[in-house]
Amino acid sequence: MALCPITEIRPLLGRDARLMGLDLGTKTIGLALSDVRLTIASPFDTIRREKFTKDVEALFALMDKQGVGGLVLGLPVEMDGTEGPRCQSTRAFVRNLLRLRDVPVALWDERLSTAAVTRTLLEADTSRARRAEVIDKMAAAYILQGALDSLNR
Repeated sequence: MALCPITEIRPLLGRDARLMGLDLGTKTIGLALSDVRLTIASPFDTIRREKFTKDVEALFALMDKQGVGGLVLGLPVEMDGTEGPRCQSTRAFVRNLLRLRDVPVALWDERLSTAAVTRTLLEADTSRARRAEVIDKMAAAYILQGALDSLNR
């Protein structure tokens, strides 16, 4: 499979398959899971980045264990709408991943996702240590929820 718009991903998923949202960073990959009805995203886990091969092995193991049938990756578009080096890196990650596994993948504009999650955590008076611990998987949930909301409109 290849990249597809979020609106076309549902028929490509298996029965009762979930979507996994990814917030791809340079040091970590934040993960979120949808429910099987594809309505609610929940923060799930964080993978510490090593090498691409180890990263995707860990990702594939979690996908298999959780019944994931497709991925939604945050695309770090610049504020002016252009795609910079981080978008190129995300697209390269997807290309390499698709060489190893046939899975539907949608990209979702993640502008301000980390800022929104950080603001929410600050409003909840979350400690700096706790924010560092959960920010990536919460950003992944924010990204995935946006995609799910669009899918269900």
